Amino acid sequence: MERPWLAHYPEGVDARLPETSYRSLADIFEEAFASYRDRPAYFFMGLTMSFGEFDRLSRDFAAYLQSIGLKKGDRIGLMMPNVPQYPVAVAGAARAGLTIVNTNPLYTPGELTHQMKDSGARAIVVLENMAATVAAARAKTDLEHVIVTTMGDCLPRPKRWIVNFVVRRVKKMVPAFDLPDAIPFSKALAKGKDLKLAPVTVAPEDAAVLQYTGGTTGVSKGAMLTHANIVANVLQSEMWNEPALRQRAEGEQTITVCALPIYHVFGFTVNMMLSVRTGGASILIPNPRDIPATLEAIKGFRFHSFPAVNTLFNAIARHPDAKTVDWSSLKLSVGGGMAVQAGTAERWKALTGCAICEGYGLTETSPSACCNPTNSTEYTGTIGVPIPSTDLAILDEEGHHLKPGEPGEVAIRGPQVMAGYWNRPKDTAAVMAADGFFRTGDIGVMDETGVFRIVDRKKDMINVSGFNVYPNEVEDVVTQMPGVLEAAAIAIPDENSGEAVKLFVVRDGEEIGEDDIKAYCRENLTGYKRPRVIVFRDELPKSAVGKVLRRELRD
Repeated sequence: MERPWLAHYPEGVDARLPETSYRSLADIFEEAFASYRDRPAYFFMGLTMSFGEFDRLSRDFAAYLQSIGLKKGDRIGLMMPNVPQYPVAVAGAARAGLTIVNTNPLYTPGELTHQMKDSGARAIVVLENMAATVAAARAKTDLEHVIVTTMGDCLPRPKRWIVNFVVRRVKKMVPAFDLPDAIPFSKALAKGKDLKLAPVTVAPEDAAVLQYTGGTTGVSKGAMLTHANIVANVLQSEMWNEPALRQRAEGEQTITVCALPIYHVFGFTVNMMLSVRTGGASILIPNPRDIPATLEAIKGFRFHSFPAVNTLFNAIARHPDAKTVDWSSLKLSVGGGMAVQAGTAERWKALTGCAICEGYGLTETSPSACCNPTNSTEYTGTIGVPIPSTDLAILDEEGHHLKPGEPGEVAIRGPQVMAGYWNRPKDTAAVMAADGFFRTGDIGVMDETGVFRIVDRKKDMINVSGFNVYPNEVEDVVTQMPGVLEAAAIAIPDENSGEAVKLFVVRDGEEIGEDDIKAYCRENLTGYKRPRVIVFRDELPKSAVGKVLRRELRD
């Protein structure tokens, strides 16, 4: 197939991935541990964890996992926010040959039950703050081993005791739970320290991670991301980020703000695994919704990379404390997970001097598939071009490739595309085409030069009298209006037009009303795209990674 997008590649970025000797995630970890022992790997609440310490702790944890009978291919749930124990557990599980099941720590017992049952996980590592959820779900799952960690587990004494006391007694963030046979994470490490780690042979096609989709298109499904999938996406991301990161001071270690949750595929691959591969350090942010704490955590660092979602960029750019942070070293702001809005991009550039580089991908693609060149100096409003060794196509309902300018379903082919959905061959067959393309369910368009733009999700599209209205477009226009903080558009039934646009708005402190917004829309949107109903909210429902949940607004 023709690949007009290659003309947009920055100088020095190859169109194809080179051959790699990595057969597994463990290979990436082992190489980093050998090459960067004395470098910082993680910063967290005043802690600096070196790669050498990371190596030791993850080795001990891997040996412990083997000692309790976990074998190659067994599944282990990891249910934590961004604390140092998370990457330690990931590396330990990978070195023991286990398959990781990244688990949202905000899950309800019902959601956790489904994920643990569906994956067949035998063990779980959980922060004590969420242990009550595990206790409530465990009887309906196959979980044999529960390992409970605390917020301060990796901190030195006495800070560990102080942090845990504040979390438990002052902030009362640990609900009571009943898990009498659970083992503390610290005890698991202590036991593993005296044990040998048996070597495990893992194949590139083995499942490294079961990454569950958000369930927005039905029951939550586990995307089987193989070692080859994630290794490929790490290397693709490294190649794609290089034009931006080569602008940092010579010899300077790359520091990334890790505010994206590691349990989300974006944070897992583009933050954690990529930083390990390149010998970079990550500033771990356990709760990115706490903007003052997030800004306090990154003060004093010269950081170079800040991957995030639109809502986080927007919240930081609007916060008065953001001006107290030194943004002068920031070279790369990658936006993903949801559409980046023009107003957010403008505010972020004004604050940091660094343009948001919007990318695109899905859980099923490990996740990165398409991105703007990282040396871009302006926000483009597009998702850019396919990254190395990746093809994108726009398909019609029958699977035929459409011409430039014609909107259709985005399809992706590349080494990062999942092996399929865990134990769901019918669901896998429904999204995988015979020529290897994965059908995303997103509506997009490619221009004549090979640049792609997402129009919307199929299921979110609003049909007004036969005209397609894409919520992203309406939201992008309205959020540029002074006085509007956030907006979300959904379809509602209409007896005349079939469907109409309903808009939910969060105000930015200014006293704007329904008539003000309708007047603004009359100036900026054609008639059928204008909201028929406007509802003001104090906040919009969001996923843990910050994506606005339109389905909850529809419900």
